[in-house]
Amino acid sequence: MKIGELARRTGVTTRTLRYYEEQGLLHPERESNGYRSYPESSVTRVEQVRDLLAAGLSTRVIRVVVPCFEGSGSQLRPQVDGELAANLAREVEQMDARIDALTRNRDAVRRFLRGATPPGPDRHSASA
Repeated sequence: MKIGELARRTGVTTRTLRYYEEQGLLHPERESNGYRSYPESSVTRVEQVRDLLAAGLSTRVIRVVVPCFEGSGSQLRPQVDGELAANLAREVEQMDARIDALTRNRDAVRRFLRGATPPGPDRHSASA
């Protein structure tokens, strides 16, 4: 199928599909006229990539792990693979670290807000 058909069937733009190709997530064949030709399996692959992106994985990680998945949407399931499990466990640890950092940042901002005093008439006019 051509890139436009794949875009229509998956609900993504042709630009997104070209980006996925650049990232090594899709591998179309090139016809003699230079057009991309995608196999039927590309529909599922695009859905898998979108699901994994929505889960917070980077394209770098997806490139490594997507071959270990089957299905898409609510049926997306990893195949049993030790390397995949280790990669996903590292991703979870990194996500947890980012969540912890964001939680600390949010809590600090909340403390600043609670301790803030509204500007009085003298403070407001002095800064104007």
